[in-house]
Order: sequence, then structure tokens, then C-alpha cells
Amino acid sequence: MARPARPHHEKEPAMAGSSAVGRKVLLYFAWSRPQETGAPLAVIDNRFPALFESRRMLYPRYEALSDPQRFDQGIGGFLDFIQRQNFVAFVELARARCGSTVAEAERGGDDGAQRPLDDDLLGSADTVIVISFDSLRTAQTASAQEVTAVQRFLADPDHLLFVCPHHDIGVVPDLPHDERMALQLAEFTHHGDRTIPPQQRFGGFARSLLAGLGVPVENRFGLRPAVEADGRPAPIEAARELDRLHLLEGIGSLNLHAHLPHLERRADAVHKLEVLARQRIDPAAPPHPFVQERGLLFDALLQSHRDVFAGTLLIGDATLWSSTAGGLDNLQRLWTNVLEREWRRP
Repeated sequence: MARPARPHHEKEPAMAGSSAVGRKVLLYFAWSRPQETGAPLAVIDNRFPALFESRRMLYPRYEALSDPQRFDQGIGGFLDFIQRQNFVAFVELARARCGSTVAEAERGGDDGAQRPLDDDLLGSADTVIVISFDSLRTAQTASAQEVTAVQRFLADPDHLLFVCPHHDIGVVPDLPHDERMALQLAEFTHHGDRTIPPQQRFGGFARSLLAGLGVPVENRFGLRPAVEADGRPAPIEAARELDRLHLLEGIGSLNLHAHLPHLERRADAVHKLEVLARQRIDPAAPPHPFVQERGLLFDALLQSHRDVFAGTLLIGDATLWSSTAGGLDNLQRLWTNVLEREWRRP
């Protein structure tokens, strides 16, 4: 059965007076579709769910996607009709603000064609968002040529690069089965999302790219963020004095995705990256080893020091660009701040 075409985003006029007019945005999905969609359904770990699984677990939320003649019921259907749909709100806002269609690219397409993050792709944008939703199982790694291209991109002071992995859940050392399961169950119980398997590891491309840039970061765990009594995300702890592009202006919180990573700086990254925002972990959530070792705050948004690159590198969770995990008013303000930041020409 042929897979239906993905949603097409038509061009809309820019908002009057918008300082984002002229911005060129690239949204880059760093996954290999053949490797993600070809994961065996008999193995529940380290893969996306199939569309039919999401429909079953979350019934009746996705009942509109039940027709197998219109919607691929496998993992490809999940990627197209659930996962990528989460980013449509950002794409539409960016299109309206910038006055041009947001470029979208996948690292590996259905036909096996590769689209590396190279000069050709980066040359069309001044704002690049790398969504590193690639399973570690697929071993997506930035090549030396890609790292060099990204370095050239960041040599322009007006350029902004967001590198965005997601969670890394269920990582356990080589232990006997019962001990390994106990550790995975503790994390599973903490985040409480029954649609996530015991182990689901994302972000290999992000890790390799950041390591190649000399700022290694590991996305660790899946931590449940704190929520206010009225259901809104709890306030972030922001280092506003470091926010040189004013990206957090008017923003009090981020989102409530059930499993957010701690972005752990490694080696030289401790000195080359600064923590722009931290989020609070839900104190009512079941215990998690991170909380027991480090407390209730995790590093949620990192920024390169001003003397590391001429441009600016930021690292945050992939769901910062998603419209489905709460806190949308603050996320939309973040998106607008990114698009309407001050122009900085060499």
C-alpha cells in the first residue's frame, strides 16, 4: 500500500512589522526513516511505536487515524501522522513570521537517500534546528565533513543552531536480569508514561555532532517536570543575565513532556557551555536516582559561551518545538523570540 504524502505547508504572508521577515529556517530530522520504520515490532525496546499501538494505548485519542487505506498503521504512520504533526504549530508560526516556507529535511529518506547536514543544506538557512529523535540503535553519526560545515555555519554571528536530542530512558549497566529490570522499572514508574518502553534511547546524532564541535553533551534519563497547582508547567530557573539574544524574554516556563533529559556537559563543555535554564522535577513523582543524587533541578537549556563560536549554539530537548506537551503559550513566545532576534551581521 502506498504511504500517503506528508502534510504540505503552503506559503503565507509575513505578519506586518515582523522583524523576523527574511529569516530562513531549517528543521532537520536527524533520523534514518528506513532504520526507524524497519525496527522489528516483536522487540518493544529502542524503537518508536507503530501507529496502531498508539491508537490502542491512547484510545480514542487517535481514532481518526484508524483507516488503514489512508494511514500507514506501522511505525512510518506514527512518524508522519503523530510525531511530525507535533511540529506543525512551530512550522506554521515560523512561516507566518518569516514570510517563507520552513525548509524540512530528513537525514535518511524512505528511498534510502541520505541528506547530510552539509554546506548545501546549511547554506539556505540562518536558523537551524536539529531534531535528534534518532534511535541510538540506528547509529546516526555526524561525519567530519558535517562537523566542518556546522563550524562554518557558526562562524557567522547572525547564525543560530539548536541541537535537540530527547530522552535516554532505561540505560542500565551489565547486571543480572532482576537488577536491571528494577532500575528500568524505577525510571519507568518515575515518568509514568505507559506508551514508552523500558528502554528508549535517542540522540546519537546530537551527541556525535556536539562532540565533534568540542562541546560534548549527553542527554540523560527521562525526568518528570514539576507542575503548578493549576496544571501549568512550574517556572524555570533562568540565568537571564546570560541570555544575550533575549530568547527567554517573557518566558516563565517551558513544557510538561513526561520525560525530559538532563543535558549533562562533559569534558570541555563544562567551560564552553553555560546553563541558560533549569527545570524542576516533580517532587511528587516516584523516586528517581537522579533526584537522590543531585536534587530536583536538571539542566534543560544550554548555550555556548560568546567566545566559543561567532554564532550561537543552544542545546535543549526536542519537545521545545512540539505543541503537544503543555506550556504552548511560553513555547510560542520562545519560537517568536528565536525568529525575531536582533540581526547580527559580520
